[in-house]
Amino acid sequence: MYITKPLASVIFAMAVWTLLPVRAEASDKPSTAELAAITERGRMLAQYDWVAWHATDAVMATHPKADPGGRYIAHKTDSGWVVDFGRLSASGDAFLVVDEAIQTGNSPKFQVKTFDPARKDTGWNLSGARAIEAASRDFGEVNRPYNIAVLPAGNESLYVYLYPAQVDNGIYPLGGDVRYRISADGTRIMAKRQMHKGIVEYGPVSSSEKESAGYHTHVLSDVPEDTDVFLVLTRQPRVPEVVVTPSYMYSISVNGTITVADRPSVK
Repeated sequence: MYITKPLASVIFAMAVWTLLPVRAEASDKPSTAELAAITERGRMLAQYDWVAWHATDAVMATHPKADPGGRYIAHKTDSGWVVDFGRLSASGDAFLVVDEAIQTGNSPKFQVKTFDPARKDTGWNLSGARAIEAASRDFGEVNRPYNIAVLPAGNESLYVYLYPAQVDNGIYPLGGDVRYRISADGTRIMAKRQMHKGIVEYGPVSSSEKESAGYHTHVLSDVPEDTDVFLVLTRQPRVPEVVVTPSYMYSISVNGTITVADRPSVK
């Protein structure tokens, strides 16, 4: 269930929830470090989505009649984000960069460089492009627009996220999303996590509902997902999100921080 309601309605819903029986075998309560890791991944995903959006706008403004390549791959540097647009070579041994958008400070402005002939990359871009292809093949066909993000995962591996794209202003989709962990060279899927199943659209929060919060139930696991944090950080206006799992109740603040409460038992 995915709902955005005035805060009083959310509090009432949570009060009702505490009267329901607890699952017999609750999972271990997540640690502060585990919740902080979910927050960090959600924040990075939100940053990736934001820079990809503005970088694409910058490329299209430079080449208004051109498609900025087959894929976009972003990576964060000490001076800001860089987003490369291009495609895998026919042999699959290089990523061919057609356009590169370089962030100016922390602003939404990007400087665009065009390469003719295309620049061959065999580092991060190649691994990222291979990982995107591997994840996309496994994910299969979709009947709506999807976004794809590739981020460092540590331990010499990559994360690839596939999640539904926003198609209408003020409407924020959540669900139908998967996170893959893929080998450092981008060729082998090491793990697959279905974060949510069906897609539900969050509507806009009424301007009269100054104090509001969203809430949804989550049954696939006993922790919030990276895309729950992503939703909070990208939804406008920003409001907290309450996530109810079989054993716990979580609150995600407007900066992405997660707190957890035990679900009271009924004797």
